[in-house]
Amino acid sequence: MSHDGIGPRAVLRSVAFLTAGMLTVPALAGCGSEDPAGEPLAGADVAAADRSDIADGGTLRWAVDTVPDTLNTFQADADTTTARIAEAVLPSMYRTDGRGRAVRDADYLASADVVDTEPKQVVVYRLAQQAVWSDGREIGAADFAAQWRALSGKDTAYWTARNAGYDRIEKVERGRNDLEVKVTFSRPYADWKSLFSPLYPKEVMGAPDSFNDGARKKLKVTAGPFTVDKVDTKEDEVVLTRNPRWWGRAARLQKIVLRAVPHDKRVSALSDGTLDLAEIDPEAARRITVAALPQDGNTPLMGPEADRSAADALHSWAVANGSDEDAADEEISAREKLRKKAEKYARQQKALGGFEVRKSLEPAYTQLALNGAEGPLSDERVRRAVARALDREDLAGAVLKPLGLPAEPVGSHLALSGQAAYSDSSGALGKPDAKEARALLSDAGWVPGGPVKEEKDPKKDEGEEAAGSEADTEDTKDSGGSEDSGDGDDGTYVVGEDDGRNHGTGDGKAPHDSGTGQLKQGGAPAGAYAPKGTAAPARADTAPVAKDGKALVLRFVLPSGPGSKTLETVAGRIAEMLEKIGIRADISKVDNDSYFKDHIASGDFDLALYSWPATAFPATDARPVYSKPVPAADGSLNVEQNWTRVGTDQVDQLFDQAIATLDDSERRDLIRKADSRIWAAAGSIPLYQRPQLVAARKNLANAGAFGFATPVYEDMGFLKKSAQGPEGSPGAENSDSGS
Repeated sequence: MSHDGIGPRAVLRSVAFLTAGMLTVPALAGCGSEDPAGEPLAGADVAAADRSDIADGGTLRWAVDTVPDTLNTFQADADTTTARIAEAVLPSMYRTDGRGRAVRDADYLASADVVDTEPKQVVVYRLAQQAVWSDGREIGAADFAAQWRALSGKDTAYWTARNAGYDRIEKVERGRNDLEVKVTFSRPYADWKSLFSPLYPKEVMGAPDSFNDGARKKLKVTAGPFTVDKVDTKEDEVVLTRNPRWWGRAARLQKIVLRAVPHDKRVSALSDGTLDLAEIDPEAARRITVAALPQDGNTPLMGPEADRSAADALHSWAVANGSDEDAADEEISAREKLRKKAEKYARQQKALGGFEVRKSLEPAYTQLALNGAEGPLSDERVRRAVARALDREDLAGAVLKPLGLPAEPVGSHLALSGQAAYSDSSGALGKPDAKEARALLSDAGWVPGGPVKEEKDPKKDEGEEAAGSEADTEDTKDSGGSEDSGDGDDGTYVVGEDDGRNHGTGDGKAPHDSGTGQLKQGGAPAGAYAPKGTAAPARADTAPVAKDGKALVLRFVLPSGPGSKTLETVAGRIAEMLEKIGIRADISKVDNDSYFKDHIASGDFDLALYSWPATAFPATDARPVYSKPVPAADGSLNVEQNWTRVGTDQVDQLFDQAIATLDDSERRDLIRKADSRIWAAAGSIPLYQRPQLVAARKNLANAGAFGFATPVYEDMGFLKKSAQGPEGSPGAENSDSGS
C-alpha cells in the first residue's frame, strides 16, 4: 500500500476502511444550488454495463495489498482487504452511492426509522423477508444483539478495535415479528446508520473465542452474493465463490480471486495475464495508456536479430582495434542484458494493450501534518505561518493535472466535495500570503537574518571544533579561514551558514543550496564574516529566520519505496514554498514499514505527508483524529489517532454536540464549525483528494475506479463477445481461466 494514499487509519469505525468503498454519509436533505457540499469532483469510472451484456461465469483476478490477518473488520489488525471481503460476503444495512450518501441496501433492509426520541432514541429495523445466512437461518434480532454485546465495550474479553456507537445502545430486542429489530439508545446517537454494517452472524459475535479467533481465517456463515471459499497464505490469495443461497440478483462471476501483489509488481502481473484488475501508480498508468495507443507502423526495425548483429559488430571492431577482448565481452554482456530488458518491456507493452486505465478520485485526501507537541511547531503562530506559505492550488495541480483529474484543493478536514457535510472552511486560516506568514514568524520571535550560534558538539573531545558538516569545514578552509581549534566560537558567525545538526537522514541540503550545505543569502557571499550579534544582511523576504541563535529548520519525514514518488514531488514543492518565508525543511526518507509506527504515531517528525479517508460520520469517526490529547493514567499522553498532537476543547465540544444532534441540517452546521476551528489551529492542512487509478481488462464491466460508491459485486463480470464490439478485447481469452 502506498503511503501516497492510505494513511494510518486503523479501523476508525467498525467497517472502516481503509478502502474507498465503505464511507457513507447521511442522506442529503434539500440540496440546492447554494449547498456548500457541491458536486463530487469526479464520478466513478467502472465501464458500466447492463447485466444482460455480461457473460455468466468467469474468474476475476483482483490485486490487493495483503492477504488479511483477520476476516473480522472489528479487530485492530483488520485492513483494506478485510473490508473488501466483508463488502462481498456480509450484510451491510447501508452502503454508499456516487455522492457518498448512505443508501439502504434493499437486499437486507426493507426500512429503518427513528420511531422515538423521547425519553430515549429508538430505531426500528425491518429486515428483507428473504434475507438468510448461508446456512439457511434467517437474519434477525439475535445477530444484532450479539454484535451489540461484543462491541459495546462492556466485556473486555472481546478484543475489539473500537466500540463507537455501540457503547450508546441500551438494548437490542425482537420487534413485533422475526423480521423486526428494535434498538434503544441510552444516549442520542446521530450516526446510527453507521452501525451493523457489516453485520456478522451470532456464530461469530456470540462468544469471545469465536470473535477473537474463530473469524480470523474463515467465515463459516456468510450472507452476500459471494462466500469465502479459502484464505490461502501460501499462494497469497483469498478465493470468493458464488453463494448458492444468495437471494438477490445472481452474481455474474463464478469466482473472485483477491491476489496479494506489491504495487511495483503489478505491471508484470497484468502483462503476464495473472491479474484482471489492479490499482496502480501514475507511472504504470502512463505505460498502459501508451500501450493502448494505435501504432503507426513507422517504428524502426528492432528486435533480437538487430541487437545481436549490433553486438557482434561491436565485438569485431573491438578485437580488430586492439581493445581488450575481455572488456569487449563485458560490453557485449551489458548490451545483451539491455536487449533482454528491452524485449521484456516490448512484450509487456503488447500485453498491456488489452487493458485500460479507469480513473477517479478516492474518498480520501492527502494532508500536510504539523507536529505541535514540541519544538517550533508547538507555537500556533509558526504552524499558521507554515500553512499560509503553502500554495495548495499549485500542489493539487502538480499531482492531479497530469492525470487529467480535477485539481481543486480540499477545503475540509471532515468531508469531501459532494458529501453532505462538505464546506470549504479554509478561510478560517486565511489565504496563502507569504508576507502574512513572515509577519506571524516575526511575532513568534523568528526574524530574518538573525545570528545563528555555533554550538559545541558533546560527542567531540574537548578542544575540537564545534560540530558542523564536512562541507562547512572544507568551505572555511577554502575561503582562507583557519580551522577553529578552540571552543568553536571566535566571536563571529558565518552569514547564511548553519551548523547542519538539524539535518535529517537525507542529503542534509536545503532546496536550491549550492551543494556545500550552506544557504546562500542575498547581500553577502556565503563564508563572509561579521562581528557576533550582527544581523545577516539579507533580503527580508527570502532570508532564513532564526531565534535565540537557532535557524528554523523542520524535519520533513517521508516514506521510501514504491509509490512514494508523488509524495516526494509534493514535499519538494512545499520545501521551496517554506524557503521563501525563511524556513528550511530537511527532507528525510525512512523505511516504508516503519513510517507510521516509528515516526508518525510516535511523534518523531516535524512535517509529514499522509492521507485520511473522508468519512460519512465525522462526529463519530473524526473525533479521535482531531480531539485534544489528554494525559493517560500512566502519565503518558493519550493522542488516540491525533498524530499532530494539536487539539482544542472547543472542537471536542462541537463534535460532542454533533454526535447527539438528530437534525441533519443542524448537525452539518456543527460539523462545519468544528472544521473551521481545526483549520484555525493549523495542525494539519488538507492538500488534494487522492487520485484513484485502476488498470482493468478492457472487457471487464462494472469494476474499476469506484470513487465514493460501494462496489456492486454481483454485477461485475466480463462482457459477452457480442457486447465487446467487432474486434473484441485483447486478452479476453484469459478472463475465464482463473490463474
